[in-house]
Amino acid sequence: MIELRNFVKNIRPYKPGKPIEEVIRELGLTGEVLKLASNENPLGPSPMAVAELEKNINELNFYPDDNCYYLKNRLSAKFKVPTEQIIVGSGSVELIELIFKAYVNPGDQVIMSDPSFIMYKIACQIFGGEMVSIPLIDYRHNIQEMIRAITSKTKIVIIDNPINPTGTIITRDEFDNFIKKVPENVILVVDEAYNEYIEDESYPNALDYLSRYSNLIVLHTFSKIYGLAGLRIGYGFSSPDIIGAMMKVRLPFNVNRAGQMAASAALDDEEFVKRSIHNNEEGKKFFYKTLKKLALEYVPTYGNFIMVGFSKEAKEIFSLAQKKGVILRTIYEYGLTHHLRITIGTPEQNEKLIKVLEDII
Repeated sequence: MIELRNFVKNIRPYKPGKPIEEVIRELGLTGEVLKLASNENPLGPSPMAVAELEKNINELNFYPDDNCYYLKNRLSAKFKVPTEQIIVGSGSVELIELIFKAYVNPGDQVIMSDPSFIMYKIACQIFGGEMVSIPLIDYRHNIQEMIRAITSKTKIVIIDNPINPTGTIITRDEFDNFIKKVPENVILVVDEAYNEYIEDESYPNALDYLSRYSNLIVLHTFSKIYGLAGLRIGYGFSSPDIIGAMMKVRLPFNVNRAGQMAASAALDDEEFVKRSIHNNEEGKKFFYKTLKKLALEYVPTYGNFIMVGFSKEAKEIFSLAQKKGVILRTIYEYGLTHHLRITIGTPEQNEKLIKVLEDII
């Protein structure tokens, strides 16, 4: 057997939510199968993005713009950030990898919450970083412990706001205190994949801090509220030096042509974003009410998903729901063996899910 790199031996690969086609094939299901496992937008993709794709579909024989020139300019205009401080990737997961690829040497410490988005842990393992995991308190980041964990070996501190899979946030006051205590020679990564869904005034927009902190990286994505998960478009903001370092280690043509076109158009689709926010807010209210009636534990969420707790191992609930045509997400890899993460769907989808849970429990 050919020996693996030492850092690869202990990596447990990321397990995405199962696609509908795979579940139908495995279980021989007939009829509609509902997927509420991967935090996708239940309203579908942005109509403006679809129209742009249809208009330019015959250009897919050409390589994409390697520098994402037009998309970066659209992002620059929308967020008032110079293009040299913007990077686009094949989903925000590629940008996470590029940060580690550019900056983490074997033995460098990377501080993250436990649990938090699993790709931080995997990226740290791939590049030989020393992972420092800080347990959550009441399903929230323990900011004070994260600060206390910083040493001379620390290279990166990374937080998802809100946290995947718990859906909780740190507030603006907490973030103000936090960012001031991260040393200038330590990179602070703030992953805001779900930020467009949040209307709470206490939520900090990390971009507001970009001009004052050259060590800050802010990550966003088109996969969630814009409904473009299948095209893999993420984008990030940071200082010119950090963006330049990340650009050095990316592969050429890393962002596909269709995705660049669709994402540029989606940025103008304000009506679709409003509908998506409204659907999510109504879905949250529905779940809070119905889960209470079912006497199920849940964590109030700031994302487009909700974490639900059960009295028995969640794998059993997951399996029974899947046989009834509803795909949910186990999060045992996060150490949460009695919880499921459930995407907030349309009213019809949410009602179907609740009926399935009623039957199971």
